[in-house]
Amino acid sequence: MAGNSFGTIFKITTFGESHGEALGGIIDGCPPGIDLDLVAIQMEMQRRKPGQSSIVTQRKEEDEVQFLSGIFEGKTTGTPIGFIVPNTNQKSDDYSHIKDTYRPSHADYVYEKKYGIRDYRGGGRSSARETASRVVAGAIAKQVIPDIKITAFVSSVGEIFIDKPYQDLDFSNIEVNPVRCPDLAAAKKMEQYIKEIKKQGDTVGGTVTCVIQNMPIGLGEPVFDKLHAELGKAMLSINAVKGFEYGGGFCSAKMKGSDHNDSFNEDGTTKTNLSGGIQGGISNGMDIYFRVAFKPVATLLQKQEVLNNKGELIEQQGKGRHDPCVVPRAVPIVEAMAALVIADFYLLNKTYQTK
Repeated sequence: MAGNSFGTIFKITTFGESHGEALGGIIDGCPPGIDLDLVAIQMEMQRRKPGQSSIVTQRKEEDEVQFLSGIFEGKTTGTPIGFIVPNTNQKSDDYSHIKDTYRPSHADYVYEKKYGIRDYRGGGRSSARETASRVVAGAIAKQVIPDIKITAFVSSVGEIFIDKPYQDLDFSNIEVNPVRCPDLAAAKKMEQYIKEIKKQGDTVGGTVTCVIQNMPIGLGEPVFDKLHAELGKAMLSINAVKGFEYGGGFCSAKMKGSDHNDSFNEDGTTKTNLSGGIQGGISNGMDIYFRVAFKPVATLLQKQEVLNNKGELIEQQGKGRHDPCVVPRAVPIVEAMAALVIADFYLLNKTYQTK
């Protein structure tokens, strides 16, 4: 199976299935001599792990990272960093009912048609559990670029949106509520709505906004490797993501150039930032901000029509432990993928400086 690696210089390759022995990864290209904060890495895993609140899947996993190589006396050595995250709470029998059926809007059908075989236990390789490895790599990437601050938060659940610009939000509120929304009034409404959806055996989508601050000028490459293109690819590779927009996004299509252009200040900063911190595919030093749309989880704990491997449409009710809404746990995943992109371009930029 191809497509398991991400990055050019700072590269992560992941492996493992939802109900296998472990997930894991190999990080190549990490510079030597970085004092790794292993506690900070584990904290990022705690933010992503299942079972952390009543509004997420109740699968219980500690998601403790075990590093196998590339670190000596707390420092990176410059060699590949190998790690695993053991699976300890699989309940594979919960998925025996879908062994011969395909859930609507899930990867079941296309995986089996493409490969002729699939691991139906928890979705196998297509499970969002794969993102645990990305969070490990992203936590290390953040330590490669410590001066750059990456903050993601839930900006909508269903029809409930934050109605304030990110500059007016208190980011310290993100981790004090289970939704990870910095607007506490909106967070309370979102939490209640997710609980109502869960009781119905249904699911709901939402959006995650990410803000990248203290960006240097010059990250990104011309034409095909534009910074926003790589950020878009990173976000669209996350399970359940259906959309990506940065800066003015789709609202830009309704504007006139005279309203959309970011006028310069004398120091090269801009008076507005509808460009989202990126111009010509290259960072301009302003904040980068983007929004990622997540669809509702495909597995419903209510009856729906499914297709079986005999070509028959039958009625089936989902079982197992699933998120009624993925966005609260997606926040650290969005941050991790953003960190991987920025760290990769940061290291690429350093190669220019040494020539």
